Order: sequence, then C-alpha cells, then structure tokens
Amino acid sequence: MKKTVALGITAFEDIIGRNVFYVDKTRFIKYWYDSADQVTLITRPRRFGKTLTLNMVETFFSVRYQNRMDLFDGLFIAGEERFQAMQGTFPVINLSLANVKQRSYDDMCYAMRRLVADLFGRHSYLLQSDRLTEAEKEDFSKIIWKKAPDQDCMDAIRFLSQCMYEHFGKKVLILIDEYDTPMLEAYTANYWDTAIEYIRRMFHAAFKDNLYLERGLLTGITRITQESIFSDLNNISVVTTTTEQFEDSFGFTEEEVFSALENYGLSDNMDKVRYWYDGFQFGKDSGIYNPWSILNYLKARKFSPYWMNTSGNALVGNLVREGSLKIKDDFEILLKGGTIVTEIDESITYAELRGDSKTIWSWFLTTGYVKIVQERENGYEIALTNFEVREAFYKLVKKWFAESYDEYTEFIRMLLAGNLEGMQRYMEKVTSRTFSFFDVGSGSSESDVAEQFYHGFTLGLIADLDRTHILTSNRESGFGRYDVCIEPRDGKSDGIIIEFKVFDPKKETTLEETAKRALEQIEAKRYETDLKARGLKTVCKYGFAFRGKEVLIQKAEDEQSVREDANSFRVGNPLPNVEKVKTIEDARREMYDSR
Repeated sequence: MKKTVALGITAFEDIIGRNVFYVDKTRFIKYWYDSADQVTLITRPRRFGKTLTLNMVETFFSVRYQNRMDLFDGLFIAGEERFQAMQGTFPVINLSLANVKQRSYDDMCYAMRRLVADLFGRHSYLLQSDRLTEAEKEDFSKIIWKKAPDQDCMDAIRFLSQCMYEHFGKKVLILIDEYDTPMLEAYTANYWDTAIEYIRRMFHAAFKDNLYLERGLLTGITRITQESIFSDLNNISVVTTTTEQFEDSFGFTEEEVFSALENYGLSDNMDKVRYWYDGFQFGKDSGIYNPWSILNYLKARKFSPYWMNTSGNALVGNLVREGSLKIKDDFEILLKGGTIVTEIDESITYAELRGDSKTIWSWFLTTGYVKIVQERENGYEIALTNFEVREAFYKLVKKWFAESYDEYTEFIRMLLAGNLEGMQRYMEKVTSRTFSFFDVGSGSSESDVAEQFYHGFTLGLIADLDRTHILTSNRESGFGRYDVCIEPRDGKSDGIIIEFKVFDPKKETTLEETAKRALEQIEAKRYETDLKARGLKTVCKYGFAFRGKEVLIQKAEDEQSVREDANSFRVGNPLPNVEKVKTIEDARREMYDSR
C-alpha cells in the first residue's frame, strides 16, 4: 500500500504512528552500538536525517520507551535478537543545539540556560527519586528555574547524567544534535572566542572522564577543528563525509530511491531524478540522494531545487562575494559545470574561512555543495554536487547581480547629481562588502596593481552611462593621462574627471592627503583641457583615495553641484556583469537540455 509522504517530521514515533513513508535506517542502531567507540561525531549536510536518526536511537534505547519494540516491527533492527533485549533499557539524554543562533554572547548564554532548563524539565521525575541527595535536588531545581550560574549550565549534561545514573543504576547515552550551530552563529556574529570556550567546557564535562557515560553521539554539519573544541578528548571517533563508516546510514541510496519511485508510479523518471538529485558522496558511496529533495519530489511530482531553498545561504554568498578573485573565478567554472582542483581539509578553521581557498572549498564539500570527482597528485578535483545545486546557485547569482545592479544605478544618480555624501556612503558599503585584500593588495609596493583594480571596479559602476555619456579611460589631455573622463553626449550637462590614488605611507599619513594628491594631479596636468575645448562650461573633478577596504572621495572646491534633474536618469544598457550571468545561464540550459 502506498503511504502518504509527510515532510518535516523528526520524531520516529510520529512517523511510525502516522504510518507515513519511511526508508528503514534502523541498521544504524546496530552499526553504531557495535562500533564500540565511546563518543562518535558524525558530520552530514543539512536535511540528511541527522535529527530523525538521533530520535530513532533515543526511541530504541530509552527507558521512556520500555517495551515498545512494536515501534520497530518489520524494520531491520527487529530481526536482531541481541538488540531486542536492549530496547528500552538505557537512560538517554537527547539535546539539540539547533536553535542556539543568537547574535551576542550574552544572548547565547541565556538561550543555553533556557535550553538546559527545558532538558531538566523533561527529567523532573528525578526530583522525586529517593536515590538523589537533597543537595542534588536543590541544584537540579535551580537549573529548572533558570537560577543556576553559567558554570552550572556548562556542567549540566554531566550533572544530569550523574543524577540519571544514580536513579536508574545504569550508565547514560548522551545524544547531541547540531553541535556546531552555536559556533557557526558565533563566528558570523563575531563572538567566536567566548562561545568556543563555553561549548568546549560543556563538552569536556559531558564526554571527558564522565564516569556516568555509556556512549556519546554527536551530529552536525561541519567538523570543528580538534584544537578548537575537542582538544583534550582522546575518546572521540570522527566520521566525516569522506569516511566509509555509516556511508549509507544518512540519505537515500539509489536502490532506495528507485524503490520509492516505483512505489509511487514514477520509475520512468529515474534518469531525470538521478540528474537532478544524485551526486552526494559519503565514503566511497557516490550514489547518495538528499532525502529532503526526494520526499519533496515524491509529494509535489515536480523538479525543483528543494534542498537549497530550505534555509538562508548568507554565508555561501559572503564566502563567494568577499573571496579572492581566484575564488570568484573558480566558482564561475563550477557554475558552468566544470571542475577545479584544490586541497581539502575537513577540519574547519573558521578563522581562515574568509579568503583561504582550501578552507572555503573544504567547507563547501562538508556542507554538500560540491563533491569529489577524483583524487589528484596536487589535491582533489571537485565539481558542484548535481543539477539541483547548480540550479539553486544560478538563481542565487542572478539575485546577487540584481541587487548589485540596483545599487549601481543609484551610484550613477548620485554621481550625476554631485551628491558627494551619497557617493561616499555607497562606496564605503560596497568596498567593505565585496573587496578583499587578495583583490586589492595592502602595501605600497602593490599600489599600481591596486590602482588598476579600483580603476576597473569604478568603470564597472558607471558602465550604464554609455547611453547618455562618452566614457573614456587613460586618455591624454592637457599634460598627462587622466584615469576616467565622463563627457555628456548632449554637450550641455557637466563633464566629470576622476583620478584614483592608493594610499602610500611614504607620501601620506591620511587618506585625506591621498585624495588631495589626486585632485592636485588633475589641476597640475589640466585634465579638463579637452572637455573645455569642446565647449563644456563646468567640469567636476573627483579624487578617489583607497586604502585596502577604506575609501574617501573628495571634490575640487571650486566646482558646483551638477544639475539636480540628473536624478531623473534612467538605466539603459545592461552591465557587463549581467552579460556574464547570461553566459552562465546558457551553460546551465545546455546542461539541462542535454538530458
């Protein structure tokens, strides 16, 4: 009988109770317990069933589900006689850190206090136990009422395991889901150092020399470096996306997908399903499918990038847009369906995440956006995982360029209106967001290269003026070569001269002096000569000064603002970057049509 496809259910008991579609993954219970590792950390991308797996483990082992082997009828684990006797016999702590996403350390501490209080509340029966001391019960109550200090919250998992051991007389299974979420949020919100100390002390108490611990199991998306969080834990086994252990326990295998398609009358679409959703690789198994995408396809019967639409992609965008030119070029190659070669290190060092090519592509691999095609002598050849990922990234890139395009038109309006404050504000925003020191250099020895970068960047900003203005660059006028000249085609509006200078510590002490040097060069070399000769009455002169991501724009004091009706300017031709997206779109369509 065909079962209903349900989305977002992470409680194993609910899945079985509602009799909805489920792929049997109970073999993991045997694999994990028989591994004999005291603490296991497993990393998998988003939406690969990590939360459901931990809930399944809890449902099988926890004393809360004593004598509930009926929940596993017909599943693999029910046929394992040794495990039948183990069902419902362990005290279990199951804690998810998925919602610890605060933007400050104080808020994180408060969130952890509430989370721990809720956990203790679920085990409040221990307050009635005659095996706990009055002092233990008092400390237990303080945590429930959120009156315990942060140090007690850091020690809470170990303390709860002690109380459960004393009550049940048996060591405890500790399950932690989304262990890395607080660290990721702390990294993006700039309180990494304090957050990592909190989580390190919590995990140390729970998993290091905890006399009440039977087994520990943690899941997350990334493997935080051993030095950051597990520095003195020598009892932990780490299973990453390249580890063969548990390779088919998370996600659907091709056999499982084909069986599901056949059951729902969709087996004729297997090739297209494979093209869209296949390609995830765990261990040596490269035929893994994302469960979320498959379930959505079975339910909607429509191909779409379901997986990357499930959460924000802000960090992905930042890593690409703020990365070096090499990162951007490599990303474009991947987006067109090509491959690149890079080093891979699955231990994520967040401090190196921005700018470091190896760390960025390792993060993309860990999070599922890229896959290893083959190992090379100088690294790994990688590609985007499948068409779903390429399609989602394509839409994301179009959105980035659309946002930038709107900002570019605003910059042009401000330039033509002589709005110096607005130009300054825009340039400060865009340079801090998109420039990296890999792009522009940071020392005076690189000033020529850096000036060329800023020069080209600004030309990109004003490219749309070509419809109403004549744009020239590096042309002779007066006694030298100006950087950028903007001449109105109607011969009536004001002309514009722009000169770029990069801060040189040998010549200046401030950016103001750098901008002044640019304006002095315009005057000394009389760059406005040609424009004046062609009848323009007013020529506005701007000095753009740069130092890394810092920018300062100054205008010659003797110039007046250009006409305010320049605000009525409308954009005509598309920017070169938009044309670049069209090239990517063509490649995307070719890849899809070829199927």
